Amino acid sequence: MTSERAAEADAESESSFAALLDRATVVTPDGRRLLGPLSLAIRKGEHWAVLGPNGAGKTTLLRLLGAERHPSSGTVTVLGERLGSSDLRLVRSQVGVVSHAVADRLPPSAAALEVVLTGGRNVLAPWWARTGQADRVRGLQILAALGCAGLADRAFGSCSQGERQRVLLARSLFVEHPLLLLDEPCAGVDLPGREALVLALTALARSRDSPVTVHVSHSLEELPATTSHVLLLREGEVVAKGPIEEVMTERSLGLCFGLAISLSREEGRWAARASPSW
Repeated sequence: MTSERAAEADAESESSFAALLDRATVVTPDGRRLLGPLSLAIRKGEHWAVLGPNGAGKTTLLRLLGAERHPSSGTVTVLGERLGSSDLRLVRSQVGVVSHAVADRLPPSAAALEVVLTGGRNVLAPWWARTGQADRVRGLQILAALGCAGLADRAFGSCSQGERQRVLLARSLFVEHPLLLLDEPCAGVDLPGREALVLALTALARSRDSPVTVHVSHSLEELPATTSHVLLLREGEVVAKGPIEEVMTERSLGLCFGLAISLSREEGRWAARASPSW
């Protein structure tokens, strides 16, 4: 255990963390480094944003947290299970994912409610879900809570991008996952859809049994005001990490994205643009 990891875990047991990474590194078979070495502690009750340009390692990090791949070196512990010495199926069953990769694998002809019900067994086809009337009622309640009650019978493929993302969020909430991974949920979503999704994530974060969230994004405007922590990545390395009030600065964002940044905040929501001096 490194001194950094020891310092982070010294005052708290591992049960206090949703995820712990200790010098986790991911490299390709030809030796190209995608991420790391990264040490990171994500505590229960926190809501993280992961920001960085293309190729920063954001999606690779989500694959580690979702138990979709092992680190090449270092250790990754998710919900108390060490990758490499635990059943990955058990880990995956406890992690909710909202991602275009999931959306693309769901049948577009399936009704939105059927898509939500697939979250019960974490399957991709409605006929594998084996759900009953109580499940359908719960699915309808979750859709209604996310402002999607009117979509229940609509074909998933005919929904707008923003509507599909909220249906995917409802799918991830059908089972109470302690960890929720959001992979650019607002990509390709128009302004009303983005705001509807941000409102849904805000309400989720403020709920009593809110999961820990890790939200990968290219844009600050997509982050809910409930975001508590930020990780900034560039070329697989950490630029800054920690509480949002400390990390979200023009200097750190400038180092992360490689340009001068003008940063603003209103009612807890952040916005950034290239500084006129750039």
